[in-house]
Amino acid sequence: MSFSLHGLGLTHANGHVALADIDLQAKQGESIALIGPSGAGKTSLLNTIGTALQPTAGQLTVLQQPAWASAAALRALRARIGTVHQSAPIPPRQRVVTAVLAGKLGQWPAWKSLASLLYPQDLPGARQALERVHLADKLFVRCDQLSGGQLQRVGIARVLYQEAQLILADEPVSALDPTLALDTVQLLVQEAKARNATLVASLHAVELAQQCFERLVGIRGGRIVFDLPARQVTPAQLQALYAAEGLQAPPPQDLPHTAAASTLAAVRRGC
Repeated sequence: MSFSLHGLGLTHANGHVALADIDLQAKQGESIALIGPSGAGKTSLLNTIGTALQPTAGQLTVLQQPAWASAAALRALRARIGTVHQSAPIPPRQRVVTAVLAGKLGQWPAWKSLASLLYPQDLPGARQALERVHLADKLFVRCDQLSGGQLQRVGIARVLYQEAQLILADEPVSALDPTLALDTVQLLVQEAKARNATLVASLHAVELAQQCFERLVGIRGGRIVFDLPARQVTPAQLQALYAAEGLQAPPPQDLPHTAAASTLAAVRRGC
């Protein structure tokens, strides 16, 4: 089992209930997409699974370990979890190569981590990870010289380099154009499958979620609405998931013309 949540709840200090009565399990190697309207709790759920937030109720086991058993165990556990943030938390003046190599700071001994800040310890490894996200030419560029989409791909390269057993991706393609979004989602799914890693990603693009992930979890109001194989999720369920918040769900088999339609055709061929 990759992770297991039972009766999990998360209430913030201001009293806001972000998650309630969450029961969710994933086997090692599964790929899961979290979908739902903005503010539904997708990011809170990812942060809780990744041990960035401690639940206020229920039980959480990650990679066969109870979270927060001890400070040392928590550090070791986090080194096995790779997180792709919607806005990558990368220092602006940091070089891209350093940002990528940071993926293994939790696995390296302290002396190597410190040395890498002065001189990159694995240039070939960083370059290879950047090649996979089409940014090999940015190896020594400062991060404040990159676009938002490029920074997202640097964050993905860092997780690829980390070789994490559990990959959590929070809107990893929100700043990318349709073609790059498709390519990046495919890369994450293929990487997880190749290494038998578990992938959980939150996505606004329902079509990408349906076509590229084997399992969809719909979230609304901090609760799980459905948890089904992607092929079993119906248009009515999607409509209800979004309409309950006064929103219009994207049509399950129809996207607007222009680039999005081309992306859908490519998704059907490639994922």
